[in-house]
Amino acid sequence: MGEVNWPVVILIIFLLLLLIIVASCIKIVPQAQGFVIEQFGAYKVTWGTGLHFKVPFVERVARRVNLKEQVVDFPPQPVITKDNVTMRIDTVVFFQITDPRLFCYGVENPIMAIENLTATTLRNIIGDMELDETLTSREIINTKMRAALDIATDPWGIKVNRVELKNIMPPAAIQEAMEKQMKAERERRESILIAEGEKKSTILVAEGKKESVILDAQAEKQAAILRAEAEKEKMIREAEGEAEAILKVQQANADGIRMLKEAGADESVLTLKSLEALGQLANGTATKIVVPSDLQGIASLATSLTEIVKTKDAAAGK
Repeated sequence: MGEVNWPVVILIIFLLLLLIIVASCIKIVPQAQGFVIEQFGAYKVTWGTGLHFKVPFVERVARRVNLKEQVVDFPPQPVITKDNVTMRIDTVVFFQITDPRLFCYGVENPIMAIENLTATTLRNIIGDMELDETLTSREIINTKMRAALDIATDPWGIKVNRVELKNIMPPAAIQEAMEKQMKAERERRESILIAEGEKKSTILVAEGKKESVILDAQAEKQAAILRAEAEKEKMIREAEGEAEAILKVQQANADGIRMLKEAGADESVLTLKSLEALGQLANGTATKIVVPSDLQGIASLATSLTEIVKTKDAAAGK
């Protein structure tokens, strides 16, 4: 066997070690992470996303920090309200690391510090509120806790984005009393709804009756108007009929006189015919008669004619 060439072996080992050391000094920081770098045990720099090189044996990666938003669900914490009711409340905290250096060197255990700070802040807020107010003011409690935690965690490089009360668990006796109260409230609302329904039904029935009476009155009024119009129409037609009858009688008399005149009758015959027409008018339904101005002459003429007729009758008798 040949002798081992130790210088070559040592060189190869040295090159391998150098390659390993160089490879270990090349660091790639992933997205949403930060590397805290220390030099001789003191903070030097925080590496962001990308490719970085560190000095071997001098610098080291002290901590890899997750910069994503994180959620921590803390167990239920006992709290006492202003009216001395003990309940248990568990919270959910949404936070994000904004400064890796402060996160590493600001507090020993950040998560435990946030948990303890959340519990004390919750006790302080709930201690100023009564039970009913606590159950109905979740949004107010969440806002107050988020503001208080955000201010307290700022020196630790942590930003509290949101705080939510996950569960509020009052004692069993309080829960039973609340259930009875809710049941009584539901029954009260049911009674109110039934009463309002009956009231509306009564109002609708009354309005229906009122509407019926109004419609009946309107129908009666319309019927009376129609009857009055019919009576008026009847009287108008009767008056028109009487007027037309009188007009026809007068027209007939006028036609008779015209025929006598056309036949050559003298003035005495025409005067007698006028008197006959005047007598017919007096026997009619007319309420006003127009008497001619020469009535006396006409009467004298009528007397003379009567005497002539009597003389002729006496002569005929002889």
